[in-house]
Amino acid sequence: MKIARFLLLICCFTAQIASAQPTTPAWKTISENGYSFRMVEGDPMKARFYKLSNGLTVILSVNKKQPRLQSIFAIRAGSNSDPRNHTGLAHYLEHMLFKGTDKYGTRNWQKEKPILDSIQQLYEAYNHTTDSKARASIYRKIDQTSGRAARFAIANEYDKMMASMGAQGSNASTWYEYTNYYEDIPTTSIDKYLAVQAERFRNPVFRIFHTELEAVYEEKNMSLDSDPDKVQETEYASLFPTHNYGQQTTIGTIQHLKNPSLTEIRNFYNNYYVPNNMALIMVGDFDPDELIKKIDKRFGYMTPKDVKDYHPAPERDMSKPVIKEVYGPDAEEVEIAFRLPGATDPRTSLMMDMLESLLSNGKAGLIDINLNKKQLVLGASASNSPYRDYSVFTLRGRPKNEQTLEAVKNLLLEQIEKLKSGDFDESLMNAVVANHKLAEIQALSDNESRAFRLFSDFVVDRNETWPLLSNGSAVMASFSKKEVIDFAKENFRENYVCVYKRVGEDKSVMKVEKPPITPVALNREAQSPFLASVNAMPSNTVKPQWLDFKKDFERKPFQNSEMLYVRNKDNEIFRLSYRFNLGVYNEKKLALAALYLQYMGAGTATAEEITREFYSLASSYRVSVDREYTTIELTGLQENMSKSVALLERLLNECKADDTAFDALRARITKSRSDNKLDKSLILRGLRYYAAYGPKNPFNSQVSNEQLSRMNPNELSGLIHDLLNYKHTIIYYGPLSIDSVSLLISQFHKLPSTFKQVPPAERFDQVDQKSPMVLFADYEMVQAEIMWVRNMSVYDASKTATIDFFNEYYGGGMGSVVFQTLRESKALAYGTYASYGSPDKKQERYSMIAYIGCQADKLKEAIDGMNDLFLKMPQSEKLMETSRKSIKNQYETQRFTEDDVINEWFAAQELGLDRDIREETYPKFDKIDYPSLLKFEKENIAGRPFTYCVVASARKIKMDQLAKYGKLKKVTLEEIFGY
Repeated sequence: MKIARFLLLICCFTAQIASAQPTTPAWKTISENGYSFRMVEGDPMKARFYKLSNGLTVILSVNKKQPRLQSIFAIRAGSNSDPRNHTGLAHYLEHMLFKGTDKYGTRNWQKEKPILDSIQQLYEAYNHTTDSKARASIYRKIDQTSGRAARFAIANEYDKMMASMGAQGSNASTWYEYTNYYEDIPTTSIDKYLAVQAERFRNPVFRIFHTELEAVYEEKNMSLDSDPDKVQETEYASLFPTHNYGQQTTIGTIQHLKNPSLTEIRNFYNNYYVPNNMALIMVGDFDPDELIKKIDKRFGYMTPKDVKDYHPAPERDMSKPVIKEVYGPDAEEVEIAFRLPGATDPRTSLMMDMLESLLSNGKAGLIDINLNKKQLVLGASASNSPYRDYSVFTLRGRPKNEQTLEAVKNLLLEQIEKLKSGDFDESLMNAVVANHKLAEIQALSDNESRAFRLFSDFVVDRNETWPLLSNGSAVMASFSKKEVIDFAKENFRENYVCVYKRVGEDKSVMKVEKPPITPVALNREAQSPFLASVNAMPSNTVKPQWLDFKKDFERKPFQNSEMLYVRNKDNEIFRLSYRFNLGVYNEKKLALAALYLQYMGAGTATAEEITREFYSLASSYRVSVDREYTTIELTGLQENMSKSVALLERLLNECKADDTAFDALRARITKSRSDNKLDKSLILRGLRYYAAYGPKNPFNSQVSNEQLSRMNPNELSGLIHDLLNYKHTIIYYGPLSIDSVSLLISQFHKLPSTFKQVPPAERFDQVDQKSPMVLFADYEMVQAEIMWVRNMSVYDASKTATIDFFNEYYGGGMGSVVFQTLRESKALAYGTYASYGSPDKKQERYSMIAYIGCQADKLKEAIDGMNDLFLKMPQSEKLMETSRKSIKNQYETQRFTEDDVINEWFAAQELGLDRDIREETYPKFDKIDYPSLLKFEKENIAGRPFTYCVVASARKIKMDQLAKYGKLKKVTLEEIFGY
């Protein structure tokens, strides 16, 4: 199906939804160059489905927008397949697939192997020993033996290889039904990538295990600090009393984490990492005929075997709701989770998508209109999680002030009853189909979106039904209202679990205690022969493309302002923006006005009617208020642009204050602010701003609660009306010509003859850190989070190359100095990074930011570890070489498409530039060496005072220990948030 036919389907959204089944596109088998593959006629992805002789599934989809590709290796085995007495194996194995094989990751495999064998035996003894003294003795041997083995290991050699070939986002994840490994790589590195992956899965070696195990401990502790994780685990345990969805978590139990078995992990690999249980999905710029030959050659060695898939006994029907409570420091909320059918049947899966959007599409669903738009709750939504055996359909709601969770629960269930009784207009179904199709078209341009959609269908075992799924919107359009109601009645009964997440201490929380670990050798300068052979492989070069701001977009006078224009040559989607040089620094209430706009009607139309009309047009608007800029963006289908612009202009010009709506909004804002103080991520963010700017900073400079209580809603509607009187730039990306779109917009968007003067902006000056300081915020949590903040010199474009290189080498990824030292060698954290951040404006200053999240009892070691790296940056010529290749490859393959070029032009202007700074930066990378980076570190970082931002439980750390790092200030939540 070509794009034109896609759009034709969307055009018909105003027609009555037919109950007749759509014509299902057929599979067709094609043989080319010695390989057969299947395609679906009319598939916009043009996905090719191959099955190699050993059973490996290969799915290829070509997208030529940039010289890169997204790759995913998928294994149909996750925590569901873990043995009940060894949970967490799939996740352990995922981590170990980054440690190398007998060919890479090692300096001497013959000497390393017997030591690793002894470590495996020690872990087996540890696993079967219960006496605490005996266990401690065995662990000391594990630690000592691991130290000996590490002398032969080359830490992070996999990451070095991927970085040197220009990979981005190298990572992996494990969930109930899958493990996946994904990379974004340059097209020029396909041969190198396939060579590395073929070796990676051939014979993975579980080296440097005990420090990686500590990283998994940290990951477990992070989940124990996450109230959403605890709520989900509680829901699933009750929904699935026998199925592994509810009976074992992906990370595993604390008991099993403490007693790992390398033998069982190896058994898991042998049982499930076989070609007939795996898929390789690649989406991007390549020749599929050539690529399949290369994949077959590299992975033909894999041997298939029978896979014992997880097929549990069916769960019993739930006869009544299950009510649970979870306590923790986060804001209160309620979740209602229904157990629905599995998603292997495409019509069932698409029906659940339809139900999700009818209830909660973020705009005009039953929950959106009846609860959020009417402000009956603080916020509510619905979502569906599709799995093979069952799906979980979840309703979520947060209470307003003095509203009980039970009341929110009842309001959510009322929306389910409306769905079951058919208390919704059939036009909403038409709009759902149109918006679904719009989202499909938008996703076509993105490699990652394409790849992960194909991955999801492989995992849920839906690839055979791709003909229906590739035509999903047509299937959804075929659903009658009666079918929707019948499905809702059948599946939304008393089969749910309700979890009340209340604020309070969770006395059941334990943590994974840290074992004593001796830092292991990293052998940064070592290099395996395999890595050398990969680096020596020939690769095509891609010439970097620099932006030319005089040619890459058009400019045209628009009334007494200007229009910026980029042609959309791919599809019929448009984006229209009005960009104002006016933000919250100029008017604090502007952000409140933008928030209030969604609750205001216009003329005779109510807010609900305005929202429904936008959704029926498959259009959406957004008002974004930044520090010194406000942008109104409208997105949708070109054929509906005239109606969409007219509706937006009507809303902006005719919006009217509603006292009742504003009173409800004011109360909800007050409650949201109270909830914000329970969010540790926001607390840490606030501390960071406090460290950079002092007590008065952009984070806490807000309309106070007292000002909010006295505010007249007419002030806010007046700000919206007045906004169009300020000068603004018109930005268009779409299929119309610049003259045509200018004429169209001029019909609805009239600019004043003279613009109002923009109010002066409030100033926030970055402070000078003249002496070390510690800012502490108390939060009940298992972990501790630390951030280092220091303001540096004012922006200087000539430093760009050095700073980019420094960030890549020092703290930019899993192969960087910071990650290797603090996680891989010392096992101090699951997550850590450091970055010399560039400002957004030319008169602002750079900032050095570093972060580590660790167990509370590791806080001193973590701080000292990062500080040591600040004082003396380790030298590694191999890492220098890898960093150089990586940063150059990123520059060479980076492409700014669509209207991103305009955004880059705005960003350059803010920095006082009239050109693409990358062009003059790129040649400098070849001249940067370690002495120049060390000089940069010594001049800017080493020995300089930092401000430490610490969020942790005061009960779990020692204040006198923190005070040794600088003047200690316990910052109150009111000081952090400004309310």
